[in-house]
Amino acid sequence: MKIWVDADACPAVIKEIIFRAADRTKIETTLVANHGMRIPPSPFIKMLRVSSGFDVADNEIVKRLNAEDLVITSDIPLAAEVIEKSGQALSPRGELYTKSNIKSRLNIRDFMDTMRASGVNTGGPPALNQQDKKAFADNLDKILTKAR
Repeated sequence: MKIWVDADACPAVIKEIIFRAADRTKIETTLVANHGMRIPPSPFIKMLRVSSGFDVADNEIVKRLNAEDLVITSDIPLAAEVIEKSGQALSPRGELYTKSNIKSRLNIRDFMDTMRASGVNTGGPPALNQQDKKAFADNLDKILTKAR
């Protein structure tokens, strides 16, 4: 198992949780982004910089993904592709995307896109809170424990 992080939009506090988990479990973890970012010195944590462009990072993750790998992303279409390739997808808020919930998540995403395109101000997601961080850390720990 490897961990892939859709790092462009991943909150710093979530990255810190991922870094600690990678070192603790000795699982290879790669952050994929279209700009450079700091990562701690660790033999288990790498940075893969991709060119800018629509879905370039997502496509690179899908290309390199193996079954059972874990992808950290808030991008619903990327999560759907990960699940289709028998990988696991976890949102930075701790939601585990599965075959049983990804279709409804895609439908909600598409509906919200339609609303925004028609001029409705849907606001954005609420700020990450302590419950989100705990849910993420708990679900990440469950996935990594099960993988060992």
